[in-house]
Amino acid sequence: MTAECDDLLATIFRDTKTITVVGLSVNPARPSNDIFRFLLSRGYDCVGVNPGLAGQTIHGAPVFASLGAVDHPIDMVDIFRASDAVAGIVDEALALVPHPKIIWTQLGVIDEAAAARARAAGLTVVMDRCPKIELAR
Repeated sequence: MTAECDDLLATIFRDTKTITVVGLSVNPARPSNDIFRFLLSRGYDCVGVNPGLAGQTIHGAPVFASLGAVDHPIDMVDIFRASDAVAGIVDEALALVPHPKIIWTQLGVIDEAAAARARAAGLTVVMDRCPKIELAR
């Protein structure tokens, strides 16, 4: 990892206040649940997005049906979905006013075309990384 990348990640974690985890699971054995809990423990204002869990709370934080239903501005969209779902999630994020500042995809989740659209709209994109791993580093 380059110093430039380290600096970018440090800036993201310092400046980010609100994180929406798309694909959040209620199952504590799932990585999305664990990372959601971890981010909350680090002081981030987190909400989940999962249409099947909308209206519930996980670790005391609300879950919404979609990004558009989230009731406050979002700094980071953390995507826990398969790569083929990223394009639609990025399109939904780009429809938000204001736009999120960051699109983050988890390990193994990559969509270069969606990333290019997000970057063209001025968003920072981090793909194929885990915020829990990067924060611990």
